Amino acid sequence: MEIILKEDIANLGYKNDIVDVKPGYGRNYLIPSGKAILASASAKKMLAEELRQREHKLAKIKNDALELAKKLEGVTFSIATKVSQTGTIFGSVNNIQIADKLSEKGFDIDRKSISLKETIKSVGNYVAVVRLHKEVSVEIPFEVVAEEEK
Repeated sequence: MEIILKEDIANLGYKNDIVDVKPGYGRNYLIPSGKAILASASAKKMLAEELRQREHKLAKIKNDALELAKKLEGVTFSIATKVSQTGTIFGSVNNIQIADKLSEKGFDIDRKSISLKETIKSVGNYVAVVRLHKEVSVEIPFEVVAEEEK
């Protein structure tokens, strides 16, 4: 019996896979519980169309991420923070501060997509990695400087 899976099922297949199962397993468990549908000719056509549309959407999302990556490549900025006499920072610089600086420059980047290779506890030059898509990421250099006292 051929069925189309509606969700990932361990040891059977992934969502939208067409798999062969024993008739009792399909009729008595998978189809009634909503985990699969019968793989009729019309269901296969609908699946093919859905996969084609999804592929088009994913390609557009990736292209948008590539365009944003090209814009972000030339961006540099500095973050001013309070510094002790020895040059160490009170606290640390994190991805929230980097996201704020990027938004000031006109880039709306989610803070969760920004990662730092190391903890920033002193003044100097660093690199933040911005993951825009599962296949697209950009390294953005930035500088941490001492905040001027008033």
